[in-house]
Amino acid sequence: MEIRADKILVIGANGQLGSELTGALRQAYGTDNVVASDVHPPKENGEAGLFEQLDVLNPSRLGAILDQHRITQVYLLAAMLSATGEQHPKRAWDLNVNGLLHVLDAAVEKKLAKVYWPSSIAVFGPRTPDHATPQHTVTDPGTVYGISKLAGERWCEYYFRKHGVDVRSLRYPGLIGYQARPGGGTTDYAVDIYHKAAEGVPFECFLTADTCLPMLYMPDALRATLELMGADADRVKVRSGYNLAGNSLAPRDFAQSIRKFVPDFRITYRPDFRQQIADSWPKSIDDAAARQDWGWQPAFSLDQMTEGMLTNLKRQKEKVEI
Repeated sequence: MEIRADKILVIGANGQLGSELTGALRQAYGTDNVVASDVHPPKENGEAGLFEQLDVLNPSRLGAILDQHRITQVYLLAAMLSATGEQHPKRAWDLNVNGLLHVLDAAVEKKLAKVYWPSSIAVFGPRTPDHATPQHTVTDPGTVYGISKLAGERWCEYYFRKHGVDVRSLRYPGLIGYQARPGGGTTDYAVDIYHKAAEGVPFECFLTADTCLPMLYMPDALRATLELMGADADRVKVRSGYNLAGNSLAPRDFAQSIRKFVPDFRITYRPDFRQQIADSWPKSIDDAAARQDWGWQPAFSLDQMTEGMLTNLKRQKEKVEI
């Protein structure tokens, strides 16, 4: 069932989140009302629909696309993630912060109805309470990705208060989905582990077996995003980034769940520089504000997620082999 005749631009539509959120938006708003865009050409096996090649660091090209398609909402998903960002810190800052500023400026100029921009648990750091991390607490990120997300949160709140931009955000935990390969994040082991299990090969994890981090299955993340964006403006009390939680999980939890479906699955552990990043992040998140303000509630357990991931990855593999 379609909802409203808004025209939506998704920036970063080829990524892990974008590849799935674009489809969810097209189901909700209608295929012709959602324009996918990315710095890279569309994937050959991607969904049919409108596509524009766009580098968000090019504000004139951004403005032209907004005008051409009469865009009313922008979902800015383009970002350089935590592990990749540590290898290219200045490029990560440029994309993650200046890209956001270009969209916020365009929102003011074009009078966009809404902007969505994802934040992350990476805004937290070693002095943040690491169990049941509250909505408002110490934010002292130690990665360029986290620093850029914290700066972005402050810019979002500033543009809301200063210019009235209806910008909304979620602090995503690790996202686990099957439609895209891992994209350079510290929590991406939790995607790769399912790919290896579906392929029937061992998995070497770059974190220790007991490194617990907040995780969220992609269908829950998509639903949370659409619910937040669909909420009445007066219910959105947080204009920086809402805490969002699903399950707090360690690599060995994933391995144990996978073995219920793939009994001979093997995992080894070889921590690298991403271990230090993971150790600086919370182990569990308090998302009471999201639950109270707009009714957020996760739906999937670990085993339900495992079954869904393995089933869909095996289907993908079978299609490729045909």
